[in-house]
Amino acid sequence: MATIHFSTYNGLKFHGDSSAIAPSSISPFSAASSSSSSPSSAAAKPRLSRLRASLRRKSLTATRALPEETTLSAPPKVEVDLALALKKAADVAPELKGTSIFLVGMKSSIKTQLAKLLAEVLRYYFFDSDALVEEAAGGEASAKLFRETDEQGFRESEAEVLKQLSSMGRLVVCAGDGAVQSSTNLGFLRHGISIWIDVPLDIVAKGLVEDLPSSQLSTSQSYSEVLAQLAALYEETRVGYATADVNVSLQKVASQYGRDDFSAVTVEDLAMEVLKEIEKLTRVKKMMQEAGRPF
Repeated sequence: MATIHFSTYNGLKFHGDSSAIAPSSISPFSAASSSSSSPSSAAAKPRLSRLRASLRRKSLTATRALPEETTLSAPPKVEVDLALALKKAADVAPELKGTSIFLVGMKSSIKTQLAKLLAEVLRYYFFDSDALVEEAAGGEASAKLFRETDEQGFRESEAEVLKQLSSMGRLVVCAGDGAVQSSTNLGFLRHGISIWIDVPLDIVAKGLVEDLPSSQLSTSQSYSEVLAQLAALYEETRVGYATADVNVSLQKVASQYGRDDFSAVTVEDLAMEVLKEIEKLTRVKKMMQEAGRPF
């Protein structure tokens, strides 16, 4: 049996064999199915082999910048802390039965932090699909060159990562933009619950500009240029995002929890909202199963 090694995720080191992660089946929350993709580029095959080996070793509607005059309603503030998130997760986890969770949406530290917290409270494993592609390619610089010189091969590597992850259970996956840009990849997401983490583009752009060393942006790019690039990318991906089982909007959470502005929304707030939405899905599934039983 292949041994899966988990590097440092969520600040913890995991190690275990493949039996530690239950194989995933088609999610009961979605009716779609997927088909595997076969590499069509000969040059991509060695990279895909390395990708498979690496995986074996390692086992908010998107909102543009809001007008300045836009204001949010101010309901009573709801204080959410880690203890509350843990309690909600304890209620939700038994009904999930190991079903994996895929977070889609524009790449941001908010989405990454949320994915790690969800993995922690649900006792799941965390993976970042983009990070796995980069690792298989030999690092961030190599992955960037790979994408520029062999776009098709790079997309096949993204699909291979999602294929491998979708075959396992008990995962929280922070999925990259490629996850929603092909029908094949969208099919892989149907092996779990997909959740669109909807963060306003201006907040995503600000985060990228402030975190240039870990991004693929040029240091010469201004905030307005970054925002324009994100807007263009959003136009390419929003249809895919809209296919997610759940949409959790930062703007909506700020309003619901009485936060004065978006920066006051905590990762615990978002985690609580995600867990509530998952609870709704499991409740609907249970009702449908009971309705289908013979009298």
